[in-house]
Amino acid sequence: MKSPETRRHIVQPRTNRQPAYISVFLLFLTRYPIGMNDLPLPLARWFETRGWNMHPHQQAMLNRASAPSLMLVAPTGGGKTLAGFLPTLAELSADLKPGLHTLYVSPLKALAADIKRNLRTPIEEAGLDIRVEDRTGDTPASRKKRQRADPPHILLTTPESLALLTSYPDAPRMFAGLKRVVVDEIHALADSKRGDQLMLALARLQTLCPDLRRVGLSATVEDPDAIARFLARAPDPCEIINADPGPDPDIQMLTTHEAPPWSGGGAKYAIPAVLEQVKQHKTTLIFHNTRAQAELFFRNLWLVNEDGLPIGIHHGSLDRGQREKVEAAMVRGDLRAIVCTGSLDLGIDWGNVDLVIQVGAPKNVKRLVQRIGRANHRFNAPSKALLVPANRFEVVECLAALEAVREHDLDGDPRGAGPRDVLCQHILIAASAGPFEADDLYSEMTGAGPFAALGRAEFDACLDFCATGGYALRAYDQWQRLQQRPGGQWQLRDPRSALRIRQNIGTIQDSDKLKVKWRGRGASLGEVEESFAAQLTKGDTFLIGGQIVRYEGLRELVVEVSRDPGRKPKVAVFSGTKFATSTQLSQRILRYFQAGDFSALPPHTADWLRLQGEVSALPQPGRLQIETFPHDGRHQMVVYGFAGRNAQQTLGLLLTKRMEEMGLAPMGFVSTDYATLIWGLDAVHDPAPLFDLDMLEAGLDGWLAGNAVMKRSFRGCATIAGLIERQLGGQRKTGRQATMSSDILYDTLLKYDPDHLLMQITRDEAMRGLVDFARIREMCGRVQGRIDHIALEKVTPLAAPMFLEVGKVPVKGEAEERLLAEELDRLMGASGLTQIDKATL
Repeated sequence: MKSPETRRHIVQPRTNRQPAYISVFLLFLTRYPIGMNDLPLPLARWFETRGWNMHPHQQAMLNRASAPSLMLVAPTGGGKTLAGFLPTLAELSADLKPGLHTLYVSPLKALAADIKRNLRTPIEEAGLDIRVEDRTGDTPASRKKRQRADPPHILLTTPESLALLTSYPDAPRMFAGLKRVVVDEIHALADSKRGDQLMLALARLQTLCPDLRRVGLSATVEDPDAIARFLARAPDPCEIINADPGPDPDIQMLTTHEAPPWSGGGAKYAIPAVLEQVKQHKTTLIFHNTRAQAELFFRNLWLVNEDGLPIGIHHGSLDRGQREKVEAAMVRGDLRAIVCTGSLDLGIDWGNVDLVIQVGAPKNVKRLVQRIGRANHRFNAPSKALLVPANRFEVVECLAALEAVREHDLDGDPRGAGPRDVLCQHILIAASAGPFEADDLYSEMTGAGPFAALGRAEFDACLDFCATGGYALRAYDQWQRLQQRPGGQWQLRDPRSALRIRQNIGTIQDSDKLKVKWRGRGASLGEVEESFAAQLTKGDTFLIGGQIVRYEGLRELVVEVSRDPGRKPKVAVFSGTKFATSTQLSQRILRYFQAGDFSALPPHTADWLRLQGEVSALPQPGRLQIETFPHDGRHQMVVYGFAGRNAQQTLGLLLTKRMEEMGLAPMGFVSTDYATLIWGLDAVHDPAPLFDLDMLEAGLDGWLAGNAVMKRSFRGCATIAGLIERQLGGQRKTGRQATMSSDILYDTLLKYDPDHLLMQITRDEAMRGLVDFARIREMCGRVQGRIDHIALEKVTPLAAPMFLEVGKVPVKGEAEERLLAEELDRLMGASGLTQIDKATL
């Protein structure tokens, strides 16, 4: 059911075809029988000289330019960005005044730079004197200073840079004439704390500019009404314009001569077939779910690239200069293929890309659609994509994803309440800009969509934390950052702390990374995780940027390396994003099992699933299948929860804890997106008591309290909330320093103030993210006690690949003690000692 507060405008389907690709903005224009009366003369002439008019949704955006909030959902290549800017260009060409008119916000710095380049086409060729500038972390300090004093007409920026701008006392003057904010790729921001921070910044701008209009742009939105509520000033409505979605993508699974392996994620088996596709296309983007997998695939691809095709690699851990070189080569059309990760997910125009290959199951249909859209970046041309499953089970998942794309069934979890650590940071940002009234700031914050339901008690708790640090920390001056004036206003206790607050603005929590540089030359290659570098000894080799390098040593927090192409490398542990299969995609797989028609699958996978049905059974929707069987001298239990890797991992921890309490002597477990395998000394005859949700949650609370997962979450939340500073006086703390600080604070609060605000925030964060207990709740609610326990005599086909999985987790406890006792018996027996002899020892 659609929200009653959301109005919808649906444009009519197009009837004509679009001309050939010219440039990123010219491709958005086509011949339509729509008048140009709404455009000022310079822009109208510019359109007319080319014989072009606007898409219907671009005309609709222009017609509704005065709407307080407006969201456009249009396919990739459909002219979303120009549609967002047309009202601005029209207004500025009709009445050009000095000062900031439009703010454009995107999740990527590169996207802002790309839009800046492409805006020049209509501005320069229409003879408009409109200044367009970008402002990101890469912008020189001198230009940033000048922009605050003399802002351009259009400023392109990121959520972090905008938050920083609102923290200055002169923000009211800089934003005085602001008329419009355009938020690009809003679906990507709505799924993260960056989006929550952005909406708080927009709420601040709305206070400074009451008539500010908001525009959101996206190609992949599973719930437009939810994103509209996220964007709009609560409780105001937001109009939605849905463009013609264009032709369906041409997407299928890649046919390979070799069957995929039973486990693993590298898809090395498919390298020859992928290379053949690269040869047949102009430019191919080869997406991977992790940076480490991208590095491995890039190297394996190079080893068989006998024709020397120009192929690049692009991911977030590579040096920025190297990434920019790859991006420039892509725009010029110099590369035949780019092995990449989520760093190229979003809407930058890459020219001649005519094929996208997704290596590994996409895990999320919405992400897959976004990546597919990188190919044939044109409104009327279908995107072409191929899926490459990395292992046998991923064949099924890829098939389910293909069906979901064809049915336009996007996935996504409901948004929760805005996180309070972001709210705490915003309070400090507001204080940096000058004194404020608590009532006014609370009213302003509840105007932000994610915080519309924020209670006053929650706000007051965050304000108290910012002012005193909370009960257990209020005795320490360093955390007493705010004070109340006699008149009731709040202000910084020490005005000099504003600089430190600004240095730590942001919600992106990178893993602790160290720069990797060539020894002697100092040229940067990228970054690796600090934990990975700590495991290296001189002479070890690893992959970065497609090159095998030799570890020479650590100097001043820089990993120094030299060339060493001759040996098999380790793979750097890049952080990146660890994707879990979405709930909707998991349920689609279960329904596919229930239907039992495997004719669309390759014979090797179809035969495997049929054999599973004969030997045991295939998991079904609304039921929890559990298999038990002996193997390798141990008792095995497989739980097919289909809850995603994080939740299945947590389930393994909680079930082994329960089994330990019940005397079942578990020894360890391993998890995938769809199942958890537990092995131990004793058989589980009745698994139902293990799945009492209340007892699982109680066990989780006990396990979380002293666990590294909780400390990791605490560190991220404490950093965002301002309790821990990563940047201090222009110097960034090392990961080890930050970890020591956060661990001491965590242990202190756990002992003396377990209900501290940050402990509450941390538990919420851990439950939602790293632990993903919500998926376990969803699984238990879906199953409602319907457990199918199948006791067998041997390993089943569906369980067999799990014995090949890496990352097995041992369980310490009674099982270990019993094994030691059994080993002692064996050794003593071999020595001829009797039970009486051993008792006397």
